[in-house]
Amino acid sequence: MYDFLIVGGGIVGLSTGMAIYDRFPNAKVIVVEKENQLAAHQTGNNSGVIHSGIYYKPGSFKARFARAGSKSMVEFCQKHDIDHDICGKVIVATQPEELPLLDDLYERGLQNELDIDKIDAEQLAEIEPHVNGLAAIQVHAAGIVNYRQVSEKFGEIIQDHGGIIQLGTKVEGIHEHDNGVTVETNKGNIEAKMLINCAGLHSDRVAKSAGYLTDMKIVPFRGEYFVLKPEKEHLVKNLIYPVPNPKFPFLGVHFTRMIEGGIDAGPNAVLAFKREGYKKTDFNLRDVLDAVTYKGLWKLGSNFIVEGIGEYSRSFSKKLFTKSLQELIPEIQEDDLIPAPAGVRAQAIRDDGSMVDDFQIINGRHSIHVCNAPSPAATASIEIGKEVASRIPEMDI
Repeated sequence: MYDFLIVGGGIVGLSTGMAIYDRFPNAKVIVVEKENQLAAHQTGNNSGVIHSGIYYKPGSFKARFARAGSKSMVEFCQKHDIDHDICGKVIVATQPEELPLLDDLYERGLQNELDIDKIDAEQLAEIEPHVNGLAAIQVHAAGIVNYRQVSEKFGEIIQDHGGIIQLGTKVEGIHEHDNGVTVETNKGNIEAKMLINCAGLHSDRVAKSAGYLTDMKIVPFRGEYFVLKPEKEHLVKNLIYPVPNPKFPFLGVHFTRMIEGGIDAGPNAVLAFKREGYKKTDFNLRDVLDAVTYKGLWKLGSNFIVEGIGEYSRSFSKKLFTKSLQELIPEIQEDDLIPAPAGVRAQAIRDDGSMVDDFQIINGRHSIHVCNAPSPAATASIEIGKEVASRIPEMDI
């Protein structure tokens, strides 16, 4: 019998395994991942930004864990020689009506104890010469990294402690009992004293399989990107973000310099017709029925009809996508953009149609379930792992 069975080989599951060994050095840990590689989904398909935590409600898990996580992530990368760059970013107001929103965001950043500066158009031009902006916030602690590389190092550390990472292993059933849990997989049953659910896009299903019903469901949103053609990469120095719409729970299209080179432009946010639907044509009947029969999604859609139409319009019109990017960098032209791989965000939505705006961790009898961990979960992964490990009751190991 294992002491801990972790479901999910993404960055949160792996960081949790690492944190378990910090608390229980002699533990027997197994990580099961249904894909044949680690970090195959959200972790391996994101923009690689080390977030500061400026956007999040002061005192929330997201705010606290992003702030602490940006520091612990950098320290981890330094210790293990993983390429990263704390290049900073600017959040730009391009219209007069955005200036009060920028002021509000600046105050939130100060409440979250971040190293930020309010800058005017002239100062912005010195940092990002091609950006159109009336004013901006300079966020010094933001950076870039390859989270797949980070995850692989997390996995190595788990294995160095004697832990097992079992790929190609899909969970098919979970049974909690007096002595722990029995997990049915496509490769046989696994016994453990405790299960840790870090299944990302399938975390709600794993929780339900273990017998825990919540008032939320994971709904997948695809984020579609372009990259700038090489001769236009000079238009972007580092990270350029718009002022987010406070009524819409996504950050808007932005520009991101990647650690491995190149400039990402995007994403939009559209409903995916498969939980791992990275292409417009990806379709899974169970996933679609799960989403479209959920009252929470319909209530959410009714609240954001205008914004939703805008997101779908950009999805099918490169011209409109370009126009949204031109608000930040007017020089960008449609033929400067090359289609790039998409990502999928696992967003938990409540029955009342509200998006779960914080990380959600639920304690079971012999299990812990990380039920909502979208961005900035990669940045905050080390801190999320510590939080999960701290919730484990004292055990005789």
